[in-house]
Amino acid sequence: MTLSLHKDKIRFLLLEGVHDNALKVLNDAGYTNIEYIKSALDEAELIEKIKDAHFIGIRSRTQLTRKVLESAEKLIAIGCFCIGTNQVDLEAALELGIPVFNAPYSNTRSVAELVLAETIMLMRGVPEKNAVVHRGGWNKSAKDSYEVRGKVMGIVGYGSIGSQLSVLAESLGMKVIYHDAVTKLPLGNAVQVGSLEELLAKADVVTLHVPDLPSTRNMMTAKEFAQMKDGAFFINAARGGCVDIDALAAALESKKILGAAIDVFPKEPKSADEVFESPLRAFDNVILTPHVGGSTQEAQANIGLEVGEKFVRYSDQGDTTSAVNFPNVSIPFTEGTHRLLHIHRNVPGVLSQINASFADAGINIAAQSLMTKGDVGYLVMDVDDNDSDKAMARLRAVPETIRVRVLF
Repeated sequence: MTLSLHKDKIRFLLLEGVHDNALKVLNDAGYTNIEYIKSALDEAELIEKIKDAHFIGIRSRTQLTRKVLESAEKLIAIGCFCIGTNQVDLEAALELGIPVFNAPYSNTRSVAELVLAETIMLMRGVPEKNAVVHRGGWNKSAKDSYEVRGKVMGIVGYGSIGSQLSVLAESLGMKVIYHDAVTKLPLGNAVQVGSLEELLAKADVVTLHVPDLPSTRNMMTAKEFAQMKDGAFFINAARGGCVDIDALAAALESKKILGAAIDVFPKEPKSADEVFESPLRAFDNVILTPHVGGSTQEAQANIGLEVGEKFVRYSDQGDTTSAVNFPNVSIPFTEGTHRLLHIHRNVPGVLSQINASFADAGINIAAQSLMTKGDVGYLVMDVDDNDSDKAMARLRAVPETIRVRVLF
């Protein structure tokens, strides 16, 4: 008889000290074969560790390249315990039939609060005053120091973080304008403007909250900084590749921009032992933080729960809802059945081929759902429990098959 892999045989590799909530979620669901490592691993160590892993959980420093993924023959899912998935070769994962899950909403409040705090600090000139006092100076002056009330915040990217920041900023009396690639319903009294250029010309503080896409890379260059109001402030807590750092440094040097706060960078250290290099280190009026927008206890706890639960749903039910690189399929279990998961190359006729094969064998299909993404199709089907052996054999015989699993 074809057997579903027992839970104590399913191995989880969790890196970079993901929150203990992930361990609790997995343990409560019956998964105990977990290796927990607090640091990231270099490529050679990672390849060795991932060989026998069925699931891997990472944060932002671990690099899951095509080379690493191709060495992970047993791997069936990846969890990014963060918002971003740039550290994973998503195309390679898809080709290998490996869904990638993340936590797109769990740290939105933490990022929004940090940006709001930085807005206040920048407008009061606190970063530079703090640096001067640390050196023994006493620059007690109201020059270039402002209340945020009545000022215009320009939010670029009105998604889950940008919209939440909008509400917080408005509660302090700020006027909020935003620009997004698509039309978004405003919260409160925020106003969507028609172009980035219009936002830059009107905003007293510009803050980025966009994903990493070809259209957002280097979206802030010398040209865009020149379009900002004289004496405005700039914040980036989105993606490091969105900003030309040298152009920002030039805008700060010329006093075109009075201050900035940057949490993400084009090149970031892989560990605390590596020196962080940036021309922005020269400016006292710039807040530099080491990619900590979502690094609060509350956010990490929520992320641990969110990604841990996605692991469990995929392992237990084949549910790929919200996978970032994979067809999204979710159907309820049918009583008295075994569930078959068939990942295959997306070519015409696979489903009809499978259904005809099952009909020839007298296999009853109680439920099925097929979705495709790019070159990959994902079929979830429930068959009578007495038929699962025959069904698995026929699925494996399909030429386009990438991988097959059975759950019960």
